[in-house]
Amino acid sequence: MKAYLPPFPTLSGGSMGEIIEVIYENGVLKPLKPLKLKEGQRLRVRIYHEDFLELAREMRKRVTPEKFREDPTDYLLRLREEET
Repeated sequence: MKAYLPPFPTLSGGSMGEIIEVIYENGVLKPLKPLKLKEGQRLRVRIYHEDFLELAREMRKRVTPEKFREDPTDYLLRLREEET
């Protein structure tokens, strides 16, 4: 199961990128599918490890709107009080 990751935002709210899957072999990131890029084109890459994606999937199951009807500030203050 793949986690949903939104496209990279632009200032205008549009999309200027995409999420691709790669494999790391012999010191090189290799895309699993062909890319529509110009030779020599420079890119910025954000790496998500599978462990992170699994954690994000678990958090999406636990963190639901129903559980957070409380004001966020009140919730954070309550958490802080519970730590002390």
